Amino acid sequence: MDMTVNPAIPHAIAQAGHATETDALIIGAGPVGLFQVFELGLLEIKAHVIDALSQPGGQPIELYPDKPIYDIPAIPVCTGKELTDGLLKQCEPFKPTFHLGQEVSFVAKRDDGRFDVTTSAGTHFITKTIFIAGGVGAFTPRKPKVDGITAFEDNGQVAYRVRDPQKYAGKDVVVLGGGDSALDWALNLQPIANSVTLIHRRDDFRAAPASVSKMKALAENHEMMHLTGQLTGFEAVDGVLKEIKVTSLDGVTRRLPLDYLLAFFGLSPRLGPIAEWGLDIEKRQVKVDTEKFETSIPGIFAVGDINTYPGKKKLILSGFHEAALAAFGAAKYIFPDKNVRLQYTTTSTKLHEVLGVESPVFD
Repeated sequence: MDMTVNPAIPHAIAQAGHATETDALIIGAGPVGLFQVFELGLLEIKAHVIDALSQPGGQPIELYPDKPIYDIPAIPVCTGKELTDGLLKQCEPFKPTFHLGQEVSFVAKRDDGRFDVTTSAGTHFITKTIFIAGGVGAFTPRKPKVDGITAFEDNGQVAYRVRDPQKYAGKDVVVLGGGDSALDWALNLQPIANSVTLIHRRDDFRAAPASVSKMKALAENHEMMHLTGQLTGFEAVDGVLKEIKVTSLDGVTRRLPLDYLLAFFGLSPRLGPIAEWGLDIEKRQVKVDTEKFETSIPGIFAVGDINTYPGKKKLILSGFHEAALAAFGAAKYIFPDKNVRLQYTTTSTKLHEVLGVESPVFD
């Protein structure tokens, strides 16, 4: 796609006064952040996008790029990668500028009503509006509570996501967890790995019942193994993880050889610097109104899983709705003397021009 990714500028340049001026700054390049680009673009508002990750797409592209999603309107099924690719193509006409691998570290209101924003890499913006679309915030995977086990993250033996399933072909793989991600990957890797063992600390699962039933059927047929217990230790030789120790509910500890350990304990969300901005926050989420999804600070909006309001449902489609209303809410700051009307992409020749498409001719 035709997009610009700015490298981080040295902090000294930012301090010297170099700044990128923009009408809208979106924090978060997940599905809702990408759709926010589109909704702003329809109103002829150009956006810059900041994300801590190295690529656009947010959690779907990082955590389940190949997992099917069924609740996107008019798309019966798509993967996280397909959804991301579609959203990037949709906002392509508006040529957003992406600043990846950076977190917002500083926000301040200027005397003229705009905001100074600086990232962890020293990139400096002056923006009229801010859209927080950071999902659950800056997230980190929850890790096994066994001293020393995280040392094997460096050689890839311990991981919290699957980027290339073929990496595990012919290998002995242990999967930790009882949610959808753990079950999905245990089932997906079972046909290609030499062996797959699923370990969960209790008998009941948080995953889809169909996945649990399939896993138990494979275990009964000795095509994979399922253990109830917890990881309690490991053995390594010359810096290579060779086996783990699993203690079951009856107190018996088993030694299990392996090549790879995949842990799916969910995410530990944190708001990071956003928590220091002076926003009205409730249970690590940003409170907004339901008219335009503006926060307690005028000019700052929050869309997607990061926000909260009465009746809030954490669905991607809800975030899309919020992004549309937030764009119109921001227009008054960007075009204070303009009456911004609702137009329809089906019939508006103006929107067709903005999108770079030909207006259809109806008989």
